[in-house]
Amino acid sequence: MHEASVISIVDDDEWSRIGITKLVRSFGFAVHDFPSADALLNSPLLARTECVISDIQMAALSGIQLLDELRTRGHNMPIIFVTAFPNEGVRAQALLRGAICVLTKPFDGETLELCLAAALKGDDRSA
Repeated sequence: MHEASVISIVDDDEWSRIGITKLVRSFGFAVHDFPSADALLNSPLLARTECVISDIQMAALSGIQLLDELRTRGHNMPIIFVTAFPNEGVRAQALLRGAICVLTKPFDGETLELCLAAALKGDDRSA
């Protein structure tokens, strides 16, 4: 159980968000989920978040814009990106900005669990 670690999931696709939330909870983490980057940025739960798992392509703010805004506000928690639209340029940009992993949907639970372990240890596996 990872009781001290709070993971925030951000995805504007409800079913994807629900699936990732259930998966991360099954690893023993406390999880909060948000339908948009703005919802996370305006949440009092942001201060308790130790890692963010975010979709890259979202309707309003993208995952990359979320990462930039978090850093601008002084939040340096690790970020794992997921995407249904793999693009090497976007992947490279995300990793350059400090993402721990960029996973293509669908991904397996073991890969996400490894990325979370790396994120919470401060390792960079760049999956």
